[in-house]
Amino acid sequence: MKAKTSLPLKGILLAILCNVLFGTAAPFIKLGYKYWGIGENIFDTILFAGIRYFCAGLIVFIFTFISHRRFPIFKKENTGNVLLLAFVYIFLQYFFFFIGVSNASGTSVSVMNPSSVFIAVIFAHFAYKDDRLNWQKALGVIIGFSGVLFAALSGSSMGGFSFFGEGFIIITALWFVIGSMINKKATKIDDMFTVTSYYFLLGGVLLIATGLIGGGRLTGAHTEGVLVLLYLAASSAVSFSIWSWLVKNYPLGKISVFNFINPVTGVICSALVLGENILKWQYLLALILVSVGIITVNYKKE
Repeated sequence: MKAKTSLPLKGILLAILCNVLFGTAAPFIKLGYKYWGIGENIFDTILFAGIRYFCAGLIVFIFTFISHRRFPIFKKENTGNVLLLAFVYIFLQYFFFFIGVSNASGTSVSVMNPSSVFIAVIFAHFAYKDDRLNWQKALGVIIGFSGVLFAALSGSSMGGFSFFGEGFIIITALWFVIGSMINKKATKIDDMFTVTSYYFLLGGVLLIATGLIGGGRLTGAHTEGVLVLLYLAASSAVSFSIWSWLVKNYPLGKISVFNFINPVTGVICSALVLGENILKWQYLLALILVSVGIITVNYKKE
């Protein structure tokens, strides 16, 4: 199916919803750590991540089974892509992300999260002949990365820049971009919901196994903790599925311009859910720079 050249109201609303859900991730992960009694043991965080994505995979799998009226299964030639997605897009990305979240404030993580947008622009310059850097994209990358670095140097719950906090969030963005390129190949061969369900499930199993082997445990569970975990699983299932559908049906530049909503939502959510002080001028400046960078990179005059 050829991507549409214009973005209708439905596409705009779905892009906004998707980025709102993306933005709530870091604050609710930190809230989950609180409810589940997760402290400094990194294998506890890895186990928590694994359960989230395994549950998300089950949600997408059940939805695909009901909507397609058949058992979801990917084609044999897509096996390598699905396994790579499970390892890169879920295991590696969220291994670093969940550890990074535990060592940084929800606000700094939210502002830095969209750094994948700027890394993707640089990757695309070398990977695709029809997606080269121009002065507008280069300016947007410079402005955006200035905001990301400002947030990294100003944040951290540990005081200042932390390699295992802000540093891991930047590494996460790198894995996200690589995974997105693999995902684009995989969804050309198989239905995107089928692909998503399997790499969620397999990636979740890898994370759970790593957490358990390392001695990770989740204790002190109660209703609030279970509800937070279910929300994180459901939001992943919905947001990843919607984003895959948007990327397949519309030009990436037209939907990516709404990515500035991601850090804005995350910062507001960090204040409401975690009680963080988001009115520090460093955070506000970083948020403005990142948002302006995203809009500059993706803006196209009709």
